[in-house]
Amino acid sequence: MTNLKRLIDIMSALRGDKGCPWDKEQTRDSLKPFLIEETYEVLEALDEGDSEKIKEELGDLLFQIVFHCQLAKEKNEFDLDDVIENISRKMLNRHPHVFGKAKYKNKEELRKRWDEEKKKEGKHKESILEGVPKALPSLLRAHKLQKKAARVGFDWEKTEDVFEKLEEEVKEFKHALKKKKQSEIEDELGDIFFMLVNISRFVDVNPEDALRKTISKFISRFRYIEMKAADKKRNLSDMTLKEMDKLWDEAKKKEK
Repeated sequence: MTNLKRLIDIMSALRGDKGCPWDKEQTRDSLKPFLIEETYEVLEALDEGDSEKIKEELGDLLFQIVFHCQLAKEKNEFDLDDVIENISRKMLNRHPHVFGKAKYKNKEELRKRWDEEKKKEGKHKESILEGVPKALPSLLRAHKLQKKAARVGFDWEKTEDVFEKLEEEVKEFKHALKKKKQSEIEDELGDIFFMLVNISRFVDVNPEDALRKTISKFISRFRYIEMKAADKKRNLSDMTLKEMDKLWDEAKKKEK
């Protein structure tokens, strides 16, 4: 029995007549939060570079995939073998330069072939912007949409142009603040975020990864402030901002 077959049998047993009450009551909708959570735990493990944690979190994510395949099998729709066969066939078709005799001069030719193959699969429909999941985090979705639009020339020529547009959006945001119209404030702030994503694309940085790493740094530095305050038997609420800033700078130095 392979390890994958063993996992499939475990999942089947959990959903069986004598299985786990919690597992038996799960549905596709109820599992959605767990699928998202496990995906982000994999990303966190990758950021930390902890191979044992990566192994564990990939296992948890794989379990979610097996879980969804079990639900589909119970509905006589498909099973894990069908999923593996489908992705294998797709990768073979999309990589004729590896598994066939096709040859490409550069990445642009390869990307064109990739897009053509996706069209055959029905991935591209009326708009080139289709195919970007609505459920993606907004920063990541904006990044992907902008890249798609840029492929057909809807883009700035240089980074300086993007910065000029960002400055324009910041001015409009400040104007909205003065008017104190919440709907306009929200719109203009959204435009600023969208322009920041554009800048990240120009400098080849994934905005979702960048923000996630910054959040991790914030948590680590703030925890340092909390621990130092606890060592001195002080409450954070009793400390001045200047005192906390000093500890923040100490935490930053320890990262170098």
